[in-house]
Amino acid sequence: MFIDHPGAGTPNDQSGLPLSLNWRLDAFEALSTHSLYAILRARVDIFIVEQTCPYPELDDEDQTALHLQGWSAQGLSAYARILPPDVEQRVWIGRVLVTNAARGTGLGSELMRRAMDATRTHFPGNPIWLGAQLRLSGFYQSLGFVPEGLPYLEDDIPHQKMVLASA
Repeated sequence: MFIDHPGAGTPNDQSGLPLSLNWRLDAFEALSTHSLYAILRARVDIFIVEQTCPYPELDDEDQTALHLQGWSAQGLSAYARILPPDVEQRVWIGRVLVTNAARGTGLGSELMRRAMDATRTHFPGNPIWLGAQLRLSGFYQSLGFVPEGLPYLEDDIPHQKMVLASA
């Protein structure tokens, strides 16, 4: 499924000019090999290399997930993975990333708004959860998420489960 919404409301690049992004929401089977490679490379670059956190990135969840991608002229700029409802009917948004070149532009907020909208559309009525890195919990709270339970360590990085208050 292809979503293309460049224009009004898009974040600005480092020079203050609007970023021109093409947004896609794809099931695993619909990802091209080029797109899948770009997604996996960005995830490894950020979550393993940049954060110095060796862990098994390929977790057998991608095949059932929806993959939200923001593409610019430079390539993949933003990504989030939306998992289908678990046994408790929770939908999880994860692997949220903005590439180095697109950071500081407001793209993280735009990405999360789109991920929440896609989750509501494809899994209406299900609570929306995420496992936030603790240092980013304030960002997610600004989007309406509230902490649930105590912080925990995941791959030696402090995390906090959060649920969207108005899911």
